[in-house]
Amino acid sequence: MSPWLAAFGLLLLIPGALGFAILPGESLNHLEITERAILNATVQACRELAKAEGADFTFPTPPFTAMTVAEACGTPKSSKSFRLAITFIILRNIRVDIRHALNASFHFDEEMFFQGRKIITEGIRVIKANNKQDNFEAARQKLGEILHPLQDFYSHSNWVELGNIYPNPNLIRSDTSIGNIAEESRATCRNCDGDDCRNNMLEDIIEEGILTSGYFGLVPIVSTKPKGKCSHGGPVDQTSNTEPKGGINKDTLDSSHGHLHMTAAHMAVAATSELLEDIRGAAGIRTFLQMMGISKGSSKALCFVIDTTTSMSDDIDAVQAVTSSIIDSGEGTEDAPSLYILVPFNDPDVGPLVKTTDPNVFKSAINSLSATGGGDIEELSLSGLQLALTSAPSNSEIFLFTDAPAKDKQLKSTVTALIERTQTVVNFMISGSTVLNRKTHSDGELNRISESEAELYRDLAQASGGLAIEVTKSELPVATSIITQSSSSSLVTLLQAARNPGSSDTFSFMVDETIMNPLVYITGRSINFTLTSPTGESEQSTNSKGSLIIKSQSVGNFQTLQLDKQVGLWTMNMVSTNPYTLKVIGQSPFDFLFDFVEASQGPFPGYDALDTRPRAGVNGSLLVSLTGSDSATVTEVALVESSGSGEIKGVVASQGSGNFLVLIDRIPSEEFVVRVKGNNGPTVFIRQSSTNFRASNLTITADSSSILEPGTPFSVPFSVMSHEIEGNISIRATNNQGFDLASPTSLFLEAGNRANDTVTLSAPLNTPSGTDVTLTIEAEAPGGQDTNYVVMRFSVFSTVTDFAPPVCKLLSLQSNCSDSCSSSMWELSVQ
Repeated sequence: MSPWLAAFGLLLLIPGALGFAILPGESLNHLEITERAILNATVQACRELAKAEGADFTFPTPPFTAMTVAEACGTPKSSKSFRLAITFIILRNIRVDIRHALNASFHFDEEMFFQGRKIITEGIRVIKANNKQDNFEAARQKLGEILHPLQDFYSHSNWVELGNIYPNPNLIRSDTSIGNIAEESRATCRNCDGDDCRNNMLEDIIEEGILTSGYFGLVPIVSTKPKGKCSHGGPVDQTSNTEPKGGINKDTLDSSHGHLHMTAAHMAVAATSELLEDIRGAAGIRTFLQMMGISKGSSKALCFVIDTTTSMSDDIDAVQAVTSSIIDSGEGTEDAPSLYILVPFNDPDVGPLVKTTDPNVFKSAINSLSATGGGDIEELSLSGLQLALTSAPSNSEIFLFTDAPAKDKQLKSTVTALIERTQTVVNFMISGSTVLNRKTHSDGELNRISESEAELYRDLAQASGGLAIEVTKSELPVATSIITQSSSSSLVTLLQAARNPGSSDTFSFMVDETIMNPLVYITGRSINFTLTSPTGESEQSTNSKGSLIIKSQSVGNFQTLQLDKQVGLWTMNMVSTNPYTLKVIGQSPFDFLFDFVEASQGPFPGYDALDTRPRAGVNGSLLVSLTGSDSATVTEVALVESSGSGEIKGVVASQGSGNFLVLIDRIPSEEFVVRVKGNNGPTVFIRQSSTNFRASNLTITADSSSILEPGTPFSVPFSVMSHEIEGNISIRATNNQGFDLASPTSLFLEAGNRANDTVTLSAPLNTPSGTDVTLTIEAEAPGGQDTNYVVMRFSVFSTVTDFAPPVCKLLSLQSNCSDSCSSSMWELSVQ
């Protein structure tokens, strides 16, 4: 084991310092508290929905899991999206301890009760506004941020010591009293008696019900803690070494007041559930469940990005036909999409975006499309794709239809960044083939997509694990059959590979007992292959008949093979001098989710999800979650070169609740995919990410408030660093809403030093609250030799200034109450 892995292993053993422990152990941590509350709240929401619909509801057997709750809700195919939502919220919760470690307001330290409550109540208003706009990912982000201080209140204050047995309901309301808070000059603690801090709180504080919390500091300066005040406590807190010595936190069983840890943790679970109930009450049950990734039918979104210029009339007809087929055949079934997204584009217009859960609204929007205009050859295809990528849920699949080259080629790196961050598959349906089809210019001249212009679409498809299907207009209806196949739930990737330039190579993939309907997708021209089953039987592409391939279909540069299912290891030998892609998929409940994470560089341990590319050539880590089974385990995780055979395997450490931390000794410099091998009882399964990832020698970081106020300039400071690269670094900043943006175009970087600057965003005054904006800041090394990015999501929210409670005025009251009031008539009018 490398020294870094050994050091990281020790890091995992250190408990959290500013909140319930981040990492697993005997104590309850933020991860477990948050997950328990979400599972409880979701079960209750599904129970209420079933009751409203007159349906039966059976509680899942405790302890609840994402899979058992999704099944109890009657949405078993939502277990993956539910697990994704829970993990996202948890990681944003943990991020608070890493990015706001010394901000006492985020932890209810130093008696900052009003400041802490403000973070929570403002966040609740933002979440409710996000949900009204169906911006669920933004809502989850803010939810994770505010759950951390809410939970810390019960560990860092003396609420539990005061004998309270229920959560403080006033933490989620801004118009009530939090409690009887200690005055700044009032002493609250005495020295601990040795190592025992059980009775270090002053008797009068307890008797009078005075609310206090511990002070915290990394530097041993007496003035950081007012005289007589309690300390947070623990080995990192230097204030606990000054009188009164000791602490009162209940973060772990070993904390100063660790004897109350379980009481505080269970109260934090109850408080989190209470906050979730408040959000559910405002959103409604169905919207709340959507925020949590739970929906009837499939968890997948059906997302189309469509060129609407004059020459696209045939394409639009094909899209309308396949949309009607999918909606009509899937409506009311478990394969019905949970969300529908449409982004039309041409030049100079993109949108308007249609985002709906109603299939009839979507079908109407598709049917209302008409092919008009066009002007010059190029269209704003990447702008349309950018809007779709920032509007669709993560892990979605997008289909882009066009017969024109991209006019906005400068967005290629931005789109690639969004693909990597959202792990979304993008398929390009190109009916403007370089060989097979032409597009008419407005002046009558015939034009076509050149080879280099088509290569842009192929590159983006490969980066996402999607397909670039090039066909004639007449072939398009056949090619759209892939959309019907991809709309099915529970699709998993067994193999994804590309060779450019083409070469002879042999690929292997595992079909396990759970795989249904295995399919092979090939793009490219003049390709021969030999398919070999686990029994050793072979079939060649030149065969007209065979038992391994049930059905084969070719159109344009695209070929699909439906395989006869045989459990075991298959091989595919590909022979071609032309570029090609190979993808093998199937349907299975077993799959995985993952995030690249990095160890905290601050004073406290933990890991934070990356919003950027990982650093190349050095150690790194991933957080992997399995879906579809509560008993499955990960046995191997490897980073595999996308265009070669090299791979780097990691060290897997279970984190509980189906999560696994994977430590990689070196992140490869070449483009790679993530491959996971696991066991579920006797079943051995192998899955692969569709998305291709790149690492970088550039490091870019940025942080800012997650709330953007309309009409007010919003600053996002960022920094760029590299240990190897020096010179002028190109900077590009874009946002998906088209808000006014000011950004530097370059920074001079000295190797080993940081270069800092700021991006400024301005949302128009009329921007609705709940709108979310995705900002992408890119840094490119001299000569384009390396690039990295940071992707950030912000919520637009208008500041609330009216805090006056409503006044009820009696206008009239009439009654004729006699001896029998129950039979009397009352009339009441109020304003």
